[in-house]
Amino acid sequence: MDYFRKYLSAPQGTAGQPTGVETVERLVDRVQSSTLLEDRRDAVRALKAMSKKFRLEVGTQAMDTLIQTLETDRSDSEITGYALDALCNVLSNEPSDDDDESNVPANLPGDLGAQFTEIFTKKKENVSLLLSLLEEYDFHVRWPTVKLLTILLTNKGKELQEAILVSPMGVSKLMDLLSDSREIIRNDALLLLTQLTKGNTNLQKIVAFENAFERLLDIVKDEGNSDGGIVVEDCLLLLTTLLKNNSSNQNFFRESSYIQRLTSYFDLDSQHTHSQAGWSAQKVTNLHLMLQLVRCLVSPNSPQQQITACQRTMFQCGLLKQLCTILMASGVPADVLTETINTVAEVIRGNLQNQEYFASVMAPSNPPRPAIVVLLMSMVNEKQPFPLRCAVLYCFQSFLYKNEVGQSQIVTTLLPTSSDANQITAGQLLCGGLFSADSLSNWFASVALLHAILENNTQKEQLLRVQLATSIGSPPVSLLQQCCNILAQGGKLQTRIGLLQLLCVWMTDSPITVAHFLANTANVPYLITQVSASDSDENESMVQGLCAFLLGITILYNDEQNETFNKASLRQIIEKRIGLETFTEKLSQVPKGESYTKAAKKPHVSYKQPIEATFDYEFTRLFKALEVEALDAVSTEAGRKENKAKLANLQQHELVVNQYKDIIQEQDQRLNDLQQKHLELQSKHSMSAEEISQLKEQVQQLKDQNSLLKVQKGAQTNQAADAKKDEEIRSLQEQLEKMRLDNANKDSSIEKLKTDVTMLEARIVNNAEEDKENIVPSESEVLQTTINRLQSELHELRTGLAEKDNEISRLGVQNNEAESQIQSLKQRLESSAEIQADPAEMAKLMEEKMTLQERLKKSNEENLKLLDKFNKMEEEKNNVLKEKGGVQEELETLKKEQEDLLVLLADQDTKIENYKKLLKENNIPVEDDDDDEDDDDLDDDVDED
Repeated sequence: MDYFRKYLSAPQGTAGQPTGVETVERLVDRVQSSTLLEDRRDAVRALKAMSKKFRLEVGTQAMDTLIQTLETDRSDSEITGYALDALCNVLSNEPSDDDDESNVPANLPGDLGAQFTEIFTKKKENVSLLLSLLEEYDFHVRWPTVKLLTILLTNKGKELQEAILVSPMGVSKLMDLLSDSREIIRNDALLLLTQLTKGNTNLQKIVAFENAFERLLDIVKDEGNSDGGIVVEDCLLLLTTLLKNNSSNQNFFRESSYIQRLTSYFDLDSQHTHSQAGWSAQKVTNLHLMLQLVRCLVSPNSPQQQITACQRTMFQCGLLKQLCTILMASGVPADVLTETINTVAEVIRGNLQNQEYFASVMAPSNPPRPAIVVLLMSMVNEKQPFPLRCAVLYCFQSFLYKNEVGQSQIVTTLLPTSSDANQITAGQLLCGGLFSADSLSNWFASVALLHAILENNTQKEQLLRVQLATSIGSPPVSLLQQCCNILAQGGKLQTRIGLLQLLCVWMTDSPITVAHFLANTANVPYLITQVSASDSDENESMVQGLCAFLLGITILYNDEQNETFNKASLRQIIEKRIGLETFTEKLSQVPKGESYTKAAKKPHVSYKQPIEATFDYEFTRLFKALEVEALDAVSTEAGRKENKAKLANLQQHELVVNQYKDIIQEQDQRLNDLQQKHLELQSKHSMSAEEISQLKEQVQQLKDQNSLLKVQKGAQTNQAADAKKDEEIRSLQEQLEKMRLDNANKDSSIEKLKTDVTMLEARIVNNAEEDKENIVPSESEVLQTTINRLQSELHELRTGLAEKDNEISRLGVQNNEAESQIQSLKQRLESSAEIQADPAEMAKLMEEKMTLQERLKKSNEENLKLLDKFNKMEEEKNNVLKEKGGVQEELETLKKEQEDLLVLLADQDTKIENYKKLLKENNIPVEDDDDDEDDDDLDDDVDED
């Protein structure tokens, strides 16, 4: 914002009073530093109050703070409303009603609002912030947000359109404003949407598909249609913006049956407006915009298929009938009537059904007259307004466009009939206008009659039958000859141009008309005289060019029946009297005129001044189609190729010239804008140059200060680095000492574990040998299996202990290496002066330090792994001891069972001995051998056990 510094100079005033800049600065600091919401609110309220008188100061110093307030304090509607109002005052270029112009600095730039808007929109999140504020229903937040968005769109429309287009649900949030129950917000939303959709087809489509047509038409209906106020005007402007030159929206409007809803807008009977006194200025504006809305749907610039569909719908729903009712109503203001005629013209143009209906419309007069006749009466009446007469001509042309039946009806009224002589017909009005003293009426009538015979050879021949009574007692003269007589008399420019266009169209593709023209021997000499004249006037050059074109048509469509003026004789006359080069030059002057270029753009007759009425749109199309052929017809065989090339070059030159004309006009406008911007940039450049020189000085000072600080900081850095290195070495020594203690503890633990394992192994072996002698066979096998398993586990334990010994020895080697490296590092650090002098040596030393730290880290990790393995060995030792206790319990149980078994065996032997004694005492024989043998066997078994 340095651009605004020159405007912020403190005004000279009372020495004790703070300036506006100082006050704004204090308020901004208060908003930024205050912790209480009430204090911030009061400061923002003060900034809002100052934003009108001190607009530049508030914009340059407080804009960012106000935006920050919208983000942080949006929960408080009062402070949010104050911030939005302040931003509106800063960004708006339109003065408020209560502004005091004497308090506004005179040296402020005119586009200050646009410059602030550009700063505001550079951050896309600012636009998103405003769109999010629309979700707040509070009036003091939503309404100023709508106004602020409208101001931004007015100042920088394209940039804001792009920002809203990419914002999620941005258009939807804006469309929701139309449903707001508070009319002031809804009405301002209409202006906002109109600015938003200008010149952006994509946004127009999005708004249309957000149900905009339905909402807008409902608002127009609720407000009273054309009797409504300015809200209706805003709705119609938005509808026109959405539909104009947007075929997609036009199709959507028609397919959604919205055209049918337009019919009620033109029901003047229900609105009680039968006199001009009942037409307020707002009603005239509203109805004018409604008519423009209809014209958007049937504009000749739209695709033909789209036009035809809309025309058919307008006829079916009665819209055309309502328009014709307004056309014939009394008391309608002239500008509304003019626009209604133009609208009817485009509704019926090229649509036979609508054209037939229009031909049947009768004016409420006594006696009733066709609407066409009433309109033609206005066209040839020089007292009628010029725009109204142009509208009638356009309507008459549209009625005859691609309508051979209508052309026949018009030409028939020119022919002698047995109808009532007192009845006014279209033919009478056209003839009266054709030969009126008013040159503009001559032009209107000529162009109207031209369209009655356009591309219709039958009607061209019928028109030859028209006879006119010029004076009492004189024989009647044909219409063709009377036109030629008026041309020969000279007359005004518009009269001659109109008649020449009529004759050119009349004789095109009609050899019989050419023959009638050549039958009068005075016609060709008149044309030759006009073409050969050397007049430098631009208007006369157009007449000469049209005469040359008419000469070419007489040769092109010559039937060779007239020996005096056959093709060959006419070529000779032109070559001798005019010359082919002059003829070509005169012919090429016609399309170079600005009036010709303007008429060739569109069929609508839209001249602002009567003097501009020269060429007709359909004639320009005919001239473009026949120019080359007419030149070829005039040229001899030898010169045709050369003339073709010349004419092609001329046509190409004409196109290029027309393009350059348009480009030059655009460039003139751009040049004016660029010149204004150039002046502004020069002032900015001078200020920027001063600022750059100041900045260069500041940069040089900062460089010097930086160099000094580097020198001071270098000495401090070296001392701090030495102290840091000493501390690191002490830390490394402490870590190594700790590692030595850990390793010693681990060695003693491992030796103890080895001793315990050896003792455990010896005890297990001894117990196994002692128990083996006293266990029965089956139990002995189980015990043997358990002992084998324990021996294998002991073997694995010895293997693990051997590996741990290897790791401990390797760790010792690493510790010795680390100690040697630390000693080396100490020696190097003692020579710190050399290290400071040699940066490479310092870097190498730091690299070795990093390597040593990594190795120490790795050694610690290996120690941790070794400790984990040692803990696992302790667990395995506990498990072995536990299993040993279980085995001992099993041995005790087996011993107990064996003792019980021996006792039972001793009892059994005793019983057997007693039984034997009893048997012997009872003289029962006892086999001693068997018994002895069994006893011997038992004794043997016991011995084996």
